[in-house]
Amino acid sequence: MVNILDHEKTLLNTFLSELRDVNIQSDSMRFRRNLERAGEVMAYEISKKLTYANRMVETPLGEAEMSLPTDEIVIASILRAGIPFHQGFLNYFDRAKSAFVSAYRRYGKDGNFKVKVEYTSSIVIEGKTLILVDPMIATGASIELAYHALVEKGGKPAKMHIATVIASDEGIEYVKKHLPKRGLSIWAAAVDHELTVRSFVVPGIGDVGDLAYGEKL
Repeated sequence: MVNILDHEKTLLNTFLSELRDVNIQSDSMRFRRNLERAGEVMAYEISKKLTYANRMVETPLGEAEMSLPTDEIVIASILRAGIPFHQGFLNYFDRAKSAFVSAYRRYGKDGNFKVKVEYTSSIVIEGKTLILVDPMIATGASIELAYHALVEKGGKPAKMHIATVIASDEGIEYVKKHLPKRGLSIWAAAVDHELTVRSFVVPGIGDVGDLAYGEKL
């Protein structure tokens, strides 16, 4: 299932427009905060798809029956660009556990690249609900490798949500093809239709990690 939230015309589009705007994204603190706010909106939307059970809650004047989520949630992100986006999800899923994957593009002399995973930090994911977040999905290769790294470390989740701010058509199709279809949902604020020869999304945002934390060497 692919959920494109951009079509719902909400405040998420305001955050997205500022993330895209070259005149605003130079403010790295605001850029990080907009990623975080996008994560908060998407966390709320994903919460509608969780499993719920009724529970009695004691108030000062009596009892109230509340419908509360029962999923054990693990939020995983790809370093370093995913950190502010990850925090937005944690702000809403405040009882969730966290996992991290360090992945990067290694370019060859011919300009082609391979995605390399160097580090994985994870708890047990087996049987839980995994929310794998990455602000940009270009080719989809990073998401695939991150998923396999997490499974190797922590086991297979029962359900998985992949959340991104902007995805390419190619990236979505790649993820749908290479990740388990059962229990998989993909969430995006927008989908852009073009990739450059170096596999950057157009119009996209730019290099999210550099805009959030400074240009890397």
